[in-house]
Amino acid sequence: MTNTTHFGYKTVSEDEKVHEVAKVFHSVASKYDVMNDLMSGGLHRIWKTFTIAQAGIRPGFKVLDIAGGTGDLSKAFAKQAGPSGEVWLTDINESMLRVGRDRLLNKGLVTPTLLCDAEKLPFPDNYFDRVSVAFGLRNMTHKDQALAEMRRVLKPGGKLLVLEFSKVAAPLQKPYDLYSFSVLPWLGKRIANDSESYRYLAESIRMHPDQETLKSMMQDAGLERVQYFNLTAGVAALHTGIKM
Repeated sequence: MTNTTHFGYKTVSEDEKVHEVAKVFHSVASKYDVMNDLMSGGLHRIWKTFTIAQAGIRPGFKVLDIAGGTGDLSKAFAKQAGPSGEVWLTDINESMLRVGRDRLLNKGLVTPTLLCDAEKLPFPDNYFDRVSVAFGLRNMTHKDQALAEMRRVLKPGGKLLVLEFSKVAAPLQKPYDLYSFSVLPWLGKRIANDSESYRYLAESIRMHPDQETLKSMMQDAGLERVQYFNLTAGVAALHTGIKM
């Protein structure tokens, strides 16, 4: 029997979800940063700056940026880790990875890039000082397996950082829904000629575990000292955990 999962609000087979998520990000890759600015009012840049500060990268650190997309985190991490460090930009989507790789090269940053699945990371145990995933976990089929893999590749004492859209505070729920399901698909049509991909992105946020649920999932994966920071009234949240 084929296992099923969610693709936005639809119930699909796991294989179909992988295919459909890939289609979404192939479609939006070239406009991804423009649309992120429109989706968040530019706030995603502030959220990422906060995440970078919480990461505390030092020279010589080994860092894995999962679902790194257009390379915003990898760019900052590579500068902080310096020539003695090692920062990997990875993504499961080739179109997104190409955009990120080219952007890093344009900034004069030569850092390894790899097409890989977060649920089956091709790295040894206890290798990285930091692992990050920004706005990628909600698109993964087996989030528990991905979190376990992230913990596996962390060194003891290493930190996982998960930045993701989350559950917004109750007073903002109605205007946020109106924006997400009316304005966002319209922007997708106007800017990227693709309303359906942005409708999926809005739905995927609603299907993603809320702050407390994700905290519990990270603890179940074996991470300790798990905490989260609500950003912009919970529109996004940064979760962190340590491998002891």
